[in-house]
Amino acid sequence: MSSANTPNQSRHVARLMLMLLLAPALLWLLGLIVLPHVELGILSMRARVAPRVYEPSLAQFRTFFEEPLYWHTFMRTALMSIVATALTLLMAFPIAWTIAKLVRGHAKSMLFVMCLIPFWVSETVRTLGWMILLRESGVLPALLVWLGVTPAPVELLYHDATILVGLVYTSMLFMVIPLISALESLDDSLIEAAYDLGGNGWSILRQIVIPHAAPGIVAGCIVVFMLTLGNYLTPTLLGGKNSQWFTEQIYTQFITRFNWEQGAAFGFLLLALSTAIVWVGLKLSGQKFGEVMQRS
Repeated sequence: MSSANTPNQSRHVARLMLMLLLAPALLWLLGLIVLPHVELGILSMRARVAPRVYEPSLAQFRTFFEEPLYWHTFMRTALMSIVATALTLLMAFPIAWTIAKLVRGHAKSMLFVMCLIPFWVSETVRTLGWMILLRESGVLPALLVWLGVTPAPVELLYHDATILVGLVYTSMLFMVIPLISALESLDDSLIEAAYDLGGNGWSILRQIVIPHAAPGIVAGCIVVFMLTLGNYLTPTLLGGKNSQWFTEQIYTQFITRFNWEQGAAFGFLLLALSTAIVWVGLKLSGQKFGEVMQRS
C-alpha cells in the first residue's frame, strides 16, 4: 500500500514545488501586466459626465478616428517602427554572423562585449550622448566644418533619420542575441556542401542560412518592433517637439491633460497595433509564436 502511494506522493510534491517556483513569476505577471491592462480597459470604455461620475462610452476611440493628428501620428509611428526594425535586422545580421561563424575564442567574446557595452548605461544617457554628438554645437557638426564638408555647423537633430539612428542603436542588442543563438546551431558542413555543389554566396544565404535563422530573425524583429513602437524617450529627445510619436500622445493625455480615459484608449490602440503587425509578420514568415520563442 505504501509503495503504491509513493509515486502519487512524489507527483504531488513535484507539482507543489513547481507551483512554488512559478509563484513569483505569476504574481509579477498578475500584478504588473494583467491587472494594469484590465484597469486600462475599464478606463478606456468610460466617460466622465460629472466629478467622480462616469458612464460607459466609446467616445475616446471615436475621438481618435475623428482627429487627423491622432491617427496620422499613429500610422507614422507604425511605419517608422517597421523601418527601424528592418534597418536593425540589416545591421545586426552581419554582426551576428561574424560572432557566430567567423571568429573564435577571445575575439568572439570581445565582439559580443562590444555589442553589450552601450547597454551598461541607461537609455537616457545613451540618447543624451547622441544629442551631444549631433546638436548644432556638437561634435559631429564641428568635425564636418573642420573637414570642409559644410561651411557652418548644421543642426543634425530633430530629423526622422536622427530618430531612426537612435532607435536602431538602442535596439541592436535585442536583434543580435536571437540571431547569434539561431546561427550558432547551423552546421558548417551544410554550407561547405552547398559550395561543393556549385552554390554561390547569395543562393546559400537565401536557401540555407535565412531559412535556418528564421526563428531568430522573427524573434528579434518581434522584440525590436515592440520596443521601438513603445519607445518614448528616444523619439522625443532626438526628434524634438515635431517627433510625432504616438507614445508622446499617450503621455500628453495621462500627464499633461490628466485625461486618463483618452490615454487608456490610446494605449489599447497601440497594443492592438503591435499585436496586429506581429500577427501579420508571423503569417508572412510562416512561423508560430510559441515555436519562435522556444527555438530562439
